Amino acid sequence: MSQGVLYVIACGAPPAREVSKLIVAAQGRGWLVCLLTTPAGRRFVDIDALERLTGHPVRSEYKNPGEPDVLPPPDAIIVAPATVNTISKWALAVCDTLALGILVEAIGKRLPVVALPFTNRAHAAHPAFQEHIDKLRSWGVEVLFGPDVYPLHEPGTGSRYLHLFPWERALDCLDRR
Repeated sequence: MSQGVLYVIACGAPPAREVSKLIVAAQGRGWLVCLLTTPAGRRFVDIDALERLTGHPVRSEYKNPGEPDVLPPPDAIIVAPATVNTISKWALAVCDTLALGILVEAIGKRLPVVALPFTNRAHAAHPAFQEHIDKLRSWGVEVLFGPDVYPLHEPGTGSRYLHLFPWERALDCLDRR
């Protein structure tokens, strides 16, 4: 039985290299998955392999005016890995990338959205980051962040902890919604 269309948005962080884990798990739960990336996230993924896996183009740029959309509309969204940059711009309604435009719009459409940040201890310590997480949560976004979700690492060491990134936890949140 189909759960609907799930947009996975991958930002420019080391776990994006393994976003296929989330895609395969979501497909196993009945989702039709489409992948979008931020411009920085695109550098971390194998576009051809992920297009074969999802059966859809991997989008990271806005379409041209008048062109039809190549992806079906989403029923839910998971942003993983979500960077400090994306979380902060999203909370401020900045739509300077396709991914951010979709995320800002999702709040207005009241779509179920789960964000799974990946950041280091220094970035997470900036006061605005927690404020932005709190804003997104107050608007209905499920932000999975804290020591019980994923341990913060020192700058430059994130790739050592990819095996701990809780992809399935984001899907579990959608299942509960």
